Amino acid sequence: MNLDFYKYQGTGNDFVMIDNRTLTFPKENIALIAKLCDRNFGVGADGVILIENDTDFDFRMIYFNADGSQTFCGNGGRCAVAFAKYLEIIKAKTSFIAVDGPHLATIDNGIVSLKMIDVDEITVKENSVFAYTGTQHHVELVDNLDNFPVFEKGKEIRYSYSAPGSNVNFAQKINETTFRVRTYEKGVEDETLACGTGVTAVAIAMHKMGKTASNLISLPVEGGNLEVSFSEENGVYTNVYLKGPATFVFKGSISF
Repeated sequence: MNLDFYKYQGTGNDFVMIDNRTLTFPKENIALIAKLCDRNFGVGADGVILIENDTDFDFRMIYFNADGSQTFCGNGGRCAVAFAKYLEIIKAKTSFIAVDGPHLATIDNGIVSLKMIDVDEITVKENSVFAYTGTQHHVELVDNLDNFPVFEKGKEIRYSYSAPGSNVNFAQKINETTFRVRTYEKGVEDETLACGTGVTAVAIAMHKMGKTASNLISLPVEGGNLEVSFSEENGVYTNVYLKGPATFVFKGSISF
């Protein structure tokens, strides 16, 4: 069979996008998902995203990591919004459902502002912070991010958490409102060029730790620049928005 797909990227986080409103994609076929994500033998991507119909929302987003595991992906969510606009499901605003619950978003000239879930699951440790921002995230401040062994340290920390483990973010403070971030992603099992839920966790962790008093944080990543804003009251973070570009790359067909 031939599978039509579209490739999108958000600050270097890249995804195979599939219009699955006919429910023909074999979601149980983990080998196919892995093949699509394989950069040598497939399309090449950090994950696969399906767009499906939903009776209560504009669409349903289903996200698979490269290993077939399901979670929420912030940059994937932004790309899903851009893809839904391309499919003419939405225009400038949308309400969609994902594995972690409902999301609101707007899109303007390729810039997507995505409302994330409220964040109240935050654990401050001696040298790190754990936060759930739609998926699990470990955050650490480091001094020399350019030369930091992100893959080695990230993999070690990722497996120090009980199943399903944790994504691992290393951040360096640039100034009061800017934190540079590099992320090791579970499911991909490698450093990625960006992670939306990861920079969201970093922004909230830095505020929680008192490293910034701002509620609007710029987050340069390896693949570009993202922005996170939020409100905070009694340790609960609401109105959390992830903002950045979502870009169409190419479309094609692959046999399976």
